[in-house]
Amino acid sequence: MTGGDGVTVAIGGDVRTLRAYVRSRSRTPASLMDRYVSAFCLLMLIAVAGRPVSGVLTSLAVPGEPARMGAGVALLALALAGFLAAARAAGPVLLPGADASWLLLSPLNRRHVLARSARLLLGIAAVAGLLLGIGLLAVLGAPDQLVWRVLGALVVGVAAAVGGMALAVLGQASESWRVWLTGGTALLLALAVVAVTGRLRAVLAVAASAPLPALTAAVSGAAVLSGLLVRQAWATLDRIPTRTLVTSSTRAGHVASAAMSLDPGALTWIAEDNHWRARKLASRRWPSLPAPFALAWQDWRRLARRPGRLAAVAGSAALPAVLAQAGGPPVVLGLAVLGGALAVASLGTSGARRDADNPALARLIGVGRRQALAARAALPALLAGTWAAVALAALTLSFEAGAPTDLMASGGAAWWWFGPLAAPALAAGALRMARRPPVDHSMPVIDTPGGAVPTGPLFWAATGPDLALLGCLPTAAALASQPAALAPFLVAQGVLSVLVLLGFLMRAK
Repeated sequence: MTGGDGVTVAIGGDVRTLRAYVRSRSRTPASLMDRYVSAFCLLMLIAVAGRPVSGVLTSLAVPGEPARMGAGVALLALALAGFLAAARAAGPVLLPGADASWLLLSPLNRRHVLARSARLLLGIAAVAGLLLGIGLLAVLGAPDQLVWRVLGALVVGVAAAVGGMALAVLGQASESWRVWLTGGTALLLALAVVAVTGRLRAVLAVAASAPLPALTAAVSGAAVLSGLLVRQAWATLDRIPTRTLVTSSTRAGHVASAAMSLDPGALTWIAEDNHWRARKLASRRWPSLPAPFALAWQDWRRLARRPGRLAAVAGSAALPAVLAQAGGPPVVLGLAVLGGALAVASLGTSGARRDADNPALARLIGVGRRQALAARAALPALLAGTWAAVALAALTLSFEAGAPTDLMASGGAAWWWFGPLAAPALAAGALRMARRPPVDHSMPVIDTPGGAVPTGPLFWAATGPDLALLGCLPTAAALASQPAALAPFLVAQGVLSVLVLLGFLMRAK
């Protein structure tokens, strides 16, 4: 290839030479002052964050609590499984749009073209592994030999995250490795379930007080296995299909555009479109329903066509109980219940989002806006009410089983009634979230001691949760105060929840 000024890069030659040539024509080279400022900022960050991090690690130099180890390991397993799922959904190997359009289709060495992306993935996995290692140390504790146990936990966390990322890269290149990745994710989920039941308490107690030779052997084995996976993933980079890389790069470009424009709502549209684009759906007769309910039937059909999502939603109802076993405070557990129910309710509001994005098409249907919203509120109310009821029932059972928290200390089995009674308010909040406009970047910016805060994204994020919180105030008050009698709170929750939904429907425009 020949540049505009006569500079020639050999076909199939060094990718570094080509990138250096493009970089020299696209931006000003970094000066010595730029490198000095970057190094100085890095040293200042290390100096500022060093003391808090060392303080956190020192505070972990205590034996772990056996009653909380199982729940802690379950949370770590769920976090690692989520990391693997996110890596698989992202690609994980991808390129910028220009590289995917030009360098990827050129005769250049494919592995060298993807090397920069591979190094970035390695850095992301290393940071995630450090956080995972700190969490592992917090769960198991460090009764003795703090330095060696900290190093061991960090190495195990980094090895797990890096090995998982390498497995995701291998899964991108081969279907057989993708099966191994799916099996690893399923194994982590099974480990979380077994850990929550408390059957691993003896094993975790032995691991927490393992002698130094056994700890060294386990850490060495994890590091060797992770290194083998990384080596295999590096050797497989040049065998990743071009179509897969182009698809991942296009998806990443859409996500980057939505992030740069600060429009998080576009990310969900991207995920929905990517899911349905390559699927062939069977046509079925539409049921004979009244006009508003027939219009809302599409939300029910869309949700029924994704049984995997329904299974994940059903399993996530146990998360507040796991947090309770891990020693989470009542405020965190209350936020987990109400926030999780609102998130589940938002899964059934795609029709309302379509109507808000294209009001002209909604007017052509011939159904009034309030009637359509009332019919569309049935599915999110059912989802939120059922999920919250199951989550509260699981919390009650976890307290009866001896969870280290004072939540659900009163009221007995009546707590689950808050789920169905709060369902209308949660549905109103989810519908309000679905109908909110894009972020208004023309709103003023507030100067705070921590820096400038744009109010547009804040108002966008609060639209919907504010209405749900207003309608669930009795539930929030009961979770915070732990009253001896729940009947007044239940009555207030039922009345307020219905009033909030009716008010939202009456004010809908």
